[in-house]
Amino acid sequence: MQTRGTFQGGFIVVIAVLLTTGIESGLCAQPSAAGSRPNVLFLFADDMTHEAIRAAGKTDIDTPNLDRLAARGTRFSHAYNMGSWSGAVCVASRTMLITGRSVWDANSIYNTTDKERRAGVLWPQLLKAAGYQTFMTGKWHIRTDAAKCFDVARHVRPGMPKTVASSYNRPPASGEDNWSPTDTSLGGFWEGGRHWSEVTADDAIDFLGQASQQPSPAFFYIAFNAPHDPRQSPQEYLDRYPVERISLPEPFLSEYPHAEAMGAGRGLRDEKLAPFPRTERAVKVHRREYYALVTHLDDQIGRILDALEASGKADNTWIFFTADHGLGVGHHGLMGKQNQYDHSVRVPFVVVGPQVPAGKTDPTPIYLQDVMPTTLELAGAARPEHVFFKSLLPRLTGTSGKPPAAPYESIYGSYLKSQRAISHDGWKLIAYPEAGVLRLYHVSDDPDETVDLAGQPEHAPRLRNLYDRLVVLQQDLGDTVSLPNLP
Repeated sequence: MQTRGTFQGGFIVVIAVLLTTGIESGLCAQPSAAGSRPNVLFLFADDMTHEAIRAAGKTDIDTPNLDRLAARGTRFSHAYNMGSWSGAVCVASRTMLITGRSVWDANSIYNTTDKERRAGVLWPQLLKAAGYQTFMTGKWHIRTDAAKCFDVARHVRPGMPKTVASSYNRPPASGEDNWSPTDTSLGGFWEGGRHWSEVTADDAIDFLGQASQQPSPAFFYIAFNAPHDPRQSPQEYLDRYPVERISLPEPFLSEYPHAEAMGAGRGLRDEKLAPFPRTERAVKVHRREYYALVTHLDDQIGRILDALEASGKADNTWIFFTADHGLGVGHHGLMGKQNQYDHSVRVPFVVVGPQVPAGKTDPTPIYLQDVMPTTLELAGAARPEHVFFKSLLPRLTGTSGKPPAAPYESIYGSYLKSQRAISHDGWKLIAYPEAGVLRLYHVSDDPDETVDLAGQPEHAPRLRNLYDRLVVLQQDLGDTVSLPNLP
């Protein structure tokens, strides 16, 4: 008998993982037997930038289990979130993920997401209709009841743990820092007595045990709240990252020049975590605590992967690992994710499964929400017409018989009415409509986006080309915000 349970908590995280083996090239068609359909293990992290795994080759961070996944499968190095209508970027990202709708289409139904649930067209419901038993734990942050979307739901968390006042505006320029990431009395990730990442892993391991006793395939939606702030982890993880080990991000700025006009100024919650102006000490301390929380999360993922192996289901399970968006943590003087730079719009994205090349890095630009239609195709599940995102199976398995085309010609980015962006062919245009500012970066040559080329006459044709492409994308996506005039 399938059961349904709900435990209310207070956090959100995003990691997506998919594991599968023994699938046939014809799996895209509706499978006839439950045994031919793979299990889906989706591991989802929150606030995890694309560079926060050692396998990405950019950051001195310890992530042995995520590196193990990358070695076993394919890593998409340029996976993006499409944007947000909310300061809580995770709300938009997760609504797109669960509905399959593009950003402004998802915005149009956000307040009526429960209507989508009643229509049976949300991601877990589509897999359930295809014969899957569905499990969920962790961050949800979507306007419908998780317990009504999954067969089993536990420890359903809100967007973040309760605010811990002492975690803001720190560390001071001089003197003692009164914040302690290991002080369990402060609540946050420690609320309930056990770190939320560990609770989420506990639930996932239990789900794997339950599913191993059932003949039907299973979908596991395992949504961690980490590494979202407050940046709390056990002392042993902090000890791995003495401040001397931490490098400053590029570019380091004491304050971003357009922060207020682009909606990411001093009043934004994320930005208030560190003092203004930014100091090298403050940025290094926050990055130290962020890395410790990521490594603690990585260990929990390792526990889940070990349990999967022990369950006897690993050979018929696909794994996807991703996050809802990235995070600045000091890049460009920004602490949050409410910007269009790659540290905040790009996320890790790893896929492990049969026929998926091992140890491969695919630089093809994708959206993180592509995981949703990918799993639908794996399961032979119905794909509603409103689903905007694309299945990645042609790129992952080569079943089309020819080199697959890139799923998107250009990548669109947005934040409220104050930011727009387009990434195309190694270049990026960022527009601040309310500030009247355009910024141009040759990301292929300048991956940290340090040199703005928008004012250089020799790049005017490139600027015009990207601008025109962005206008077309806006029209296609129902975006009515007017861009700044070209110089």
